[in-house]
Amino acid sequence: MKQFRSFVIKETKHILRDKRTMLILFGMPLVLMLLFGFAITTDVRNVRTVVVTANADHATQQAVERLSHSEYFTIVHTVATPQEAERFIRNQKADLAIVFAKDFASKKSGVQFIVDGADPNMAQQWTNYATQVLLNPAGGFVNTKMLYNPQTKSSYNFVPAIMGMLLMLICAMMTSISIVREKEKGTMEVLLVSPTKPLMIIIAKAVPYLVLAFVILIIILLMARFVLGVPLAGSLFWIFVISTVYIMLALSLGLLVSNVAQTQLVALLLSAMVMLMPIVMLSGMLFPVESMPLILQWVSAIIPTRYYISAMRKLMVMGVGAEQVFFELAVLTGMLIALLALSLATFKKRLE
Repeated sequence: MKQFRSFVIKETKHILRDKRTMLILFGMPLVLMLLFGFAITTDVRNVRTVVVTANADHATQQAVERLSHSEYFTIVHTVATPQEAERFIRNQKADLAIVFAKDFASKKSGVQFIVDGADPNMAQQWTNYATQVLLNPAGGFVNTKMLYNPQTKSSYNFVPAIMGMLLMLICAMMTSISIVREKEKGTMEVLLVSPTKPLMIIIAKAVPYLVLAFVILIIILLMARFVLGVPLAGSLFWIFVISTVYIMLALSLGLLVSNVAQTQLVALLLSAMVMLMPIVMLSGMLFPVESMPLILQWVSAIIPTRYYISAMRKLMVMGVGAEQVFFELAVLTGMLIALLALSLATFKKRLE
């Protein structure tokens, strides 16, 4: 135990002395949380809107006022013909045009939308929001009850996803690089011939990153709650239980990468670049898994981050109980056992 503790202290001191490592460990989570929380957002805000109306009747004026008073739309121009409105959109001076029919006041209908469809997802959101505001005399939404996220904040969706991506990348990347670094420097041979068993050496090297991962997790949760306003509606106990399984899984993946890679550059490319694309594209972080082609849905089934993100969204935003995340916990636990067994089986006790 004394030797094991010495290895842990040695690795901890090495991490703390390496400024680049500390910058990656703590700088990346802060920057990405702030970026995805504030800059990268799908929230509908300040849509530049042109109003096309031939009549200045009371009903039309009320509808235009509801648009201008909402936080979603900014009236930039009022014109007489749809052709003029379309010119504003083509000249990139407006995003949306709303054309009111001449008999809008009498029929309470007859509205046409002209939308910049370069981004079809946002165009659909603009028209949905505009329809709701126009049809609701009190402003806001009609017959729509948004459960769990009434303000439709994109941070509710992004924060659990960022947690999954950061913990996977940092744990896998830093563990693999730290082990491969010993190979490059030639110190792994010294460690392997020491009285301590190779398994204990690997565990000792992983322990500091396990502790740092929990520190990063706590920082992310604090930022999510007090900076981005994302609720922690569920049990903190189960959030940490599932996160523990996920972190250990990421560390096991880092060990597996270190078994394959012979240089730090290769370890970095395998653990960061190769994993980053599947995590971002196929885990449900940005796009719903259900909307993907069937073959990609099958591929996403082997990505651990998919299940972690799903569990965190349920626990943090929906506030469900443990029974609702049992499936995700069972899948992550199974992946951890399989990946850890594979990593230990392929670990080379002798260097070539």
